[in-house]
Amino acid sequence: MEALRCKLRFYGNVRNMFAIMPERNVLSGESSFGRVWVRFMTSSKRVQDRSREKRVQELEIATEKWKIASKVIFLMEVLKAERDMIITVRSLEQYRRQINLPKPHKISDFIRKSPKLFELYKDQRGVLWCGLTDEGEDLLDEHDRLLEENGDKAAEHVTRCLMMSVDKKLPLDKIVHFRRDFGLPLDFRINWVNKFPQHFKVVKLGDEEYLELVSWNPAWAITELEKKTLGLTEENDHKPGMLSLAFPMKFPPSYKKMYRYRGKIEHFQKRSYLSPYADARGLEAGSKEFDKRAIAVMHELLSFTLEKRLVTDHLTHFRREFVMPQKLMRIFLKHCGIFYVSERGKRFSVFLTEGYEGPELIDKCPLILWKEKLLKFTGYRGRKRDIPTYSDTFDMQERDLMEIGSGDENLSVEFEKADDDDDDMGTDDDEMDIDEVNDAYEENSKV
Repeated sequence: MEALRCKLRFYGNVRNMFAIMPERNVLSGESSFGRVWVRFMTSSKRVQDRSREKRVQELEIATEKWKIASKVIFLMEVLKAERDMIITVRSLEQYRRQINLPKPHKISDFIRKSPKLFELYKDQRGVLWCGLTDEGEDLLDEHDRLLEENGDKAAEHVTRCLMMSVDKKLPLDKIVHFRRDFGLPLDFRINWVNKFPQHFKVVKLGDEEYLELVSWNPAWAITELEKKTLGLTEENDHKPGMLSLAFPMKFPPSYKKMYRYRGKIEHFQKRSYLSPYADARGLEAGSKEFDKRAIAVMHELLSFTLEKRLVTDHLTHFRREFVMPQKLMRIFLKHCGIFYVSERGKRFSVFLTEGYEGPELIDKCPLILWKEKLLKFTGYRGRKRDIPTYSDTFDMQERDLMEIGSGDENLSVEFEKADDDDDDMGTDDDEMDIDEVNDAYEENSKV
């Protein structure tokens, strides 16, 4: 067969390159194909282009702390779901993704890092099992009690999310991403959603289940910023509309360029914007008012969370429902006084800067105090050290992520995967791809 030759013509820049392959005949048949568009993706592109002067070491330490707690809580929830709360270590292999433990590292080694919470033992056949210690069971019971006590507050936050949404309903598959962040119980989808019929109800549209707002509560249509700045309470007769409130800002201590842009910052702070609870369908996408309202929505969502922190992917899932821009990362990076993006791991976290004093949360609810208590049982000491970011962990993927020790040492820093086991949605246009993040860094590197 005659050798096939095709010429490639490239369009665009090197970061977004397409190839056009001309039509060709295959063998004796006239089967052919026309243009084939092939996108050449960037490879191993590092995203820590932001200067070190914008990095907040204290918040990187906080990221490490909360992620370690999430991994341990996940294992405790797995054991809770099992009969007699025991499971074979071999069965835990299926959860490597959730605790980000790559092979050849052993699940049993990870468990041994918290001997005050988990215990390992072999049966008569030599099969290794994992269970909770008495202290671990007591902590789990305490956690269940705190979740029950937090139920009304969590219901308020979920209801307010529905009130902010454009259609006053949200897919349950998306709300489940906020389960741990809002302090929702493990049976959120089965039982919890039916406990507050005065606020919301489950409806089925096609093959998807939604949580729909039952009644509008004017007392809950007041933003957290209005409460702090204007002193508004639920007793005030309030109707959401235009706001002109300044957002609290905390810039990195070593970030000096803020003085250069003082005028622009003041102009932004004085700009009016639409309340997150007002109808936003009339706003023009890309306008300054549109972007500032999006900042207000994200500020409100982060205010609802226990840790005043969310994985950025969890926010991007709600861009359509909350009428927010496609490129959220650009807003996070541009407004680094309001938000802080931690680059640690393969998924980024965004913090509400006003919620922290150094590495510590300012307002700690009982569930946060419980997490800090849990960390003491893991051996976590919160010592200050250089925290690896995305590029560091990317280069270390093939190295040891954990050293086997006495069991009372700190959990390894590099367990960086998903924050919750519910995040199993397929990749779609809601996901924040690497090119988007790189574009955001490049556009804001001078700010």
